[in-house]
This record gives sequence, C-alpha cells and structure tokens, in this order.
Amino acid sequence: MSSPIKPLADRVVAVREVAQAKTASGLYLPETAKEKPVIATIVAIGPDVKTLKVNDRIIYKEYSTTELKVDATEYLLVKEEDVLATI
Repeated sequence: MSSPIKPLADRVVAVREVAQAKTASGLYLPETAKEKPVIATIVAIGPDVKTLKVNDRIIYKEYSTTELKVDATEYLLVKEEDVLATI
C-alpha cells in the first residue's frame, strides 16, 4: 500500500489495524464499545526517520497522533519518538 501523504522530518504515516469485533468468548461488540487499537502498519516514512521502515507494525502513543482521512482510508501521522515498539 502506498500513501498519498509524504511525511516530513521524523514523522511516519501509518494505517491503524482494524478493531476486534468479537471477544475471546465469542460475543460481538457494538461499534461504541470497541477500543481503538494502538497498533498500526507504517506506509511511508520521513527523511529523518532512523529506526523504522515501511511495513513495520508499530505500537504508538494513543493521544499523540494526527488522524487524516484521504480517499476513504484513515491515516495516522506519528512522530518517531512517539512510537513505543515494533512488532
């Protein structure tokens, strides 16, 4: 997947993973009860990013992102320092 957004400096563009629709015991969750996942896949990186690469799965700080919607796809703009880990 390629991104129409070109990040600057130490920022990455990522796409959030889909929230679970069913619990471990098999119950289906309504939209309002689902938690936003904090796992995403990187689709573009800025020129100053040193430790991450495209297609890395990351865990990021939940409230430190900028959310953008382009052509029905929701993107996250995350600073490299706000990425907590890779999976």
